[in-house]
Amino acid sequence: MPVFSDHYVGKLMQGKRILYLMLGWFSLITGIIGIFLPLLPTTPLVLLAAWCFSKSSVRFHTWLIEHKFFGPIINDWQSSDGIPKKARNRAIIFMWAGMAISIFIVSRIWATIGLVFIGLCVTTYLLRLPLRSESKNIAEEKDEEA
Repeated sequence: MPVFSDHYVGKLMQGKRILYLMLGWFSLITGIIGIFLPLLPTTPLVLLAAWCFSKSSVRFHTWLIEHKFFGPIINDWQSSDGIPKKARNRAIIFMWAGMAISIFIVSRIWATIGLVFIGLCVTTYLLRLPLRSESKNIAEEKDEEA
């Protein structure tokens, strides 16, 4: 097994950190664009950005977790309490609406089959997630206001 110098290992780790940082920003920016374009999934891209920032920058990771809009997405995912039923249903509806638009625009059988398969898998996954009661969300919001 080759022995690498500390200098080489340090350069390698710095390159990996920069790669994670760039991927994190790319994911976050793409996720923001996904808010306005139905074809780009915002939540998975924000979660990917949080993971990349956790590997590369404490400052950006903390900023993202504490962000007004993106923080709740990450906190909901990391908690074991589940997701609100309203959010789950909304995600399923908007996902299928976006896929229906894509199927209509592309009009290719292979794309239709792929999108329907992906949609069924994601819907199954979302329906199997534990649900958090809406009253807990309201109680948490009141605690934050106090």
